Amino acid sequence: MRSSTAELSVLAKFKPVDHAASSIPTNHFLSICNLILQFLDKVGPTMTVLRQDIYQNIQRLENMYESDPSMYSNMVEILKKETNEGNARKLTSCSRAFLWLTRSLDFTVSLLQKSKEEPRLSMEQAVEDAYNLTLKPWHGWISSAAFKVIILFK
Repeated sequence: MRSSTAELSVLAKFKPVDHAASSIPTNHFLSICNLILQFLDKVGPTMTVLRQDIYQNIQRLENMYESDPSMYSNMVEILKKETNEGNARKLTSCSRAFLWLTRSLDFTVSLLQKSKEEPRLSMEQAVEDAYNLTLKPWHGWISSAAFKVIILFK
């Protein structure tokens, strides 16, 4: 966990200050998302479903980026393009992938903070607390119930 905390500490440096001139380098964002996969591998098999979802979202963004790296080097431009084309809300859009990846980043940061602040807390409880705080508000009852089952039967 300590090595993951150090690796993911780059998230604190990843906040654009000027929202009018926001730029999120696609490659940098995807590198951070790939660190999350490595972190979830260390947490264990209870994170397999979340890991797979994150992986699919990373793949969607990587495919877009690799189709034209100079055009898609900035995540903000990808989001603007999909919005202008009316594709941002589609299930397979990069906009949705980006949204769920940022939520996954929130979950990961919350889990790391919880683990650091309360080291005696079991991993299962830390995962559940982080989930309830970050992802549960966005999941329907089926996803929430599935998560609960996964945690119970790890």
